[in-house]
Amino acid sequence: MTTLIDLSRLAPAERLLWSYGVEDPSHIDLEAIAFDRGALVIYRPLNGSEARLVVHGDKAIISVNEGSLLGRRRFSLAHEIAHWMQDRKRGSFLCAKEDIGPQNAEAKSLEADANRYASQLILPDYLVVPRIERKPVTLDTAEGLSKDFKSSLTAAAIKLAKRSTAPAVIVCHSQSNREWFSTSMAFPLDLFVAKELHQDTDGFAMLYSGNGGLSRPKREPASRWLQGPDVFTMNVLSQSVRLPDNTVLSIAALVK
Repeated sequence: MTTLIDLSRLAPAERLLWSYGVEDPSHIDLEAIAFDRGALVIYRPLNGSEARLVVHGDKAIISVNEGSLLGRRRFSLAHEIAHWMQDRKRGSFLCAKEDIGPQNAEAKSLEADANRYASQLILPDYLVVPRIERKPVTLDTAEGLSKDFKSSLTAAAIKLAKRSTAPAVIVCHSQSNREWFSTSMAFPLDLFVAKELHQDTDGFAMLYSGNGGLSRPKREPASRWLQGPDVFTMNVLSQSVRLPDNTVLSIAALVK
């Protein structure tokens, strides 16, 4: 049975997917979409970059770093498809690791625009939102999205946090810094995300012990993650994971 979709509310990348009849994550064939739009995809070693778009008239070649993980390769490809669809008049693009990533979608730049487009191409809202309804805002839920959509866990977690109806934050820490964070629309405006991991969190233990794996969802004081009025009366459900680059990704959602 065909799902009823309000096409006027779809983002450009979602409309592209819908035009190809994409009604399930398994239908998202990025290589085929690129080829149909005139871009040939090649996976090869790339030194100093994650992906490259070479434009020649109405044709293009997209090169993707073959040494990256699957989720990273797919996001890089989607990022270059975005450039091809939106920015081809500007010529070719050579995109570094720092340019490509779902966490870089808020800045106002061509790369940020491409990241937003890529996020919707890999994890379109019209397929994601129905899947996360009534599910907890945890990395376990994000991991399920990651497997279904063949995305990175980071991309899936950001999508989950941003589209959740619960007050939630996804945050990434290194030993020296809070690298980035993203919040849901329901996140209170008077609360702020702590810059450092609290020593009593599982994320702190992962960051400084080197232990990997996914922690179990844990109910704990919100003051370990957040700052602001009345935060000491609140609780969150949190979960953390150590990423391949030795940072720690955590999600924390306010709970009653």
